[in-house]
Amino acid sequence: MKIYTKTGDAGETGLFAGARVRKDDVRIEAYGTVDELNAALGVARSERLPPEIEQALERVQSELFSVGAELATPEPAKHGMKLVGESQIGLLEKAIDHLEAGLPALKQFILPAGSRGGALLHLARGVCRRAERRVVTLASNVEISTEIIRYLNRLGDYLFVAARFANQEAKAVEMKWQKPGA
Repeated sequence: MKIYTKTGDAGETGLFAGARVRKDDVRIEAYGTVDELNAALGVARSERLPPEIEQALERVQSELFSVGAELATPEPAKHGMKLVGESQIGLLEKAIDHLEAGLPALKQFILPAGSRGGALLHLARGVCRRAERRVVTLASNVEISTEIIRYLNRLGDYLFVAARFANQEAKAVEMKWQKPGA
């Protein structure tokens, strides 16, 4: 099978079990940004991360493929593509609680910096928040599972805590935000 099909050369792509749409369609933007998030997590995983983060991210990357598949499918329930739900959200919440238990409480905003692994997790968090915004936009036009929005929201929270934890494990000092003129 060739990787190129030439069917997208005119600026259109096909949805799973659906019609062809323009490549700048809001649905394509949504699952394309989820794909970008997945790639950002792959880059973060190329760094040495604490084992509990590495294991969680391996699972999350697979789950993000499922999120993308669901977003790429009009009427996902009809096609058996409702793939992400409460159990995946629950796993993220448990992972957040586990990592957060070992971190000092935040008393002010921190800059997205630190160790290379921590900084890459912060970058992935930013991409995750953009993916969440794109899915919210899509949800204003078509019916989208509320679990996907909740999953991406919780994943953004997880990536923030994971970045802090990775920085702590690397003994990188969290840089606090300084208000200009302070």
